[in-house]
Amino acid sequence: MKIGYMVPQFPGQTHVFFWREIAELERLGAEVELLSTRLPPIGLISHGWSGEAIARTEYLGRPKLAASLPALARIPARVWTEARRGGFLSDLILCAEPARRLARRCAARGITHLHAHSCGRAAMIAALARLCHGGPTYSVTLHGPLSDYGPGQALKWRGAAFGTVITRRLLAEVGAELGPEVAGRCVVRAMGVDTEQFVRNVPYAPPVPGAPLRIFACARLNAVKGHAELMEAVALLVARGIDARLDIAGEDDDGGVGYRGMLEARIAELGLGDRVNLLGAVDEAEVLARMNAAHVFALASWHEPLGVAYMEAMSCALPVVGTAAGGVAELITDGEDGVLVPPRDPEAMAAAIAGLAADPEHCLRLGRAARLRVAMAFDARLGARAIFDRVAATARATARSDRRAVPPAHALAEARS
Repeated sequence: MKIGYMVPQFPGQTHVFFWREIAELERLGAEVELLSTRLPPIGLISHGWSGEAIARTEYLGRPKLAASLPALARIPARVWTEARRGGFLSDLILCAEPARRLARRCAARGITHLHAHSCGRAAMIAALARLCHGGPTYSVTLHGPLSDYGPGQALKWRGAAFGTVITRRLLAEVGAELGPEVAGRCVVRAMGVDTEQFVRNVPYAPPVPGAPLRIFACARLNAVKGHAELMEAVALLVARGIDARLDIAGEDDDGGVGYRGMLEARIAELGLGDRVNLLGAVDEAEVLARMNAAHVFALASWHEPLGVAYMEAMSCALPVVGTAAGGVAELITDGEDGVLVPPRDPEAMAAAIAGLAADPEHCLRLGRAARLRVAMAFDARLGARAIFDRVAATARATARSDRRAVPPAHALAEARS
């Protein structure tokens, strides 16, 4: 079974879970062909495996207007009408020529199914490749609210053989927005973590009163990730006499020349220059080392579809403090395997971290429960298996349909006579 695996701007700083899934799909017996729209900014290419991933990936590149004209002519009139009414004409035009190239690439490489790990333009390219150029069957994964991935969702999902969504909350949104028939073709399965890789190499040592409290956060530098609020929480902890130190792994979407500057200014305003460290985009080994050294993992996102970084910390038996926003509550049960606080509330975040700092036994209990939770329900192998099984089922259904479409030999003989 040969699967095309398409991720926008691959390999980016947050794409380690894709790499894990690719490895597991191959272990299951799939032959995986990597595809992407284009490379990410250079500052976001940070992993030890990035070079191998780039060498394996076919990049569709930006569309060229002259080359787009034949592809645009293949789009049915009803789709043009839908795009005008739905406000995605520009997306349709931009995706037409990459879709033609994608279909040709899949045909040349014998790719029988394409999985688009996005519901943005990558999904539209997959849909147009199938609809307009006889491309392979395809599927999509929804990683966040539909509104985050632009218009034209009905077109993207209509031709999909199946979809995966990372939370029950998102499945309900798909049903409400696109109808029960589409939701019925979806399975809830989150991207997971390699629980054999993300494991402690030293026993967890809880915080000691009076000693430095090491807090670790890992997420791209973006306002919605709540790094500014987490910094404010650190300032509150320091004001209460707690020697808090915060390391943040992640870079902004512009490769370090965007939102990072605003965070650096906020660090200076709060007087935290010697307490908050922006690490930039780092590889998986560095993330693991920081988690092994930390007392607490904290993330103050305004909203979070689910959170692979939470899973990584939990897999390392590290007590986590997160926000009750988006789908996080489907991963973390407050007081049982982590602590949840309201989003955009530095005071609540500071109180939760201070509570853990004052209760070493509670830290140990949360860490043990967190490790068990992730190992049981969020291992990366589960997500790969869900895609593998669905692709195999799609291949079987397509083969049955093809056999029904071919007349039996005796009918052909009669027709010739």
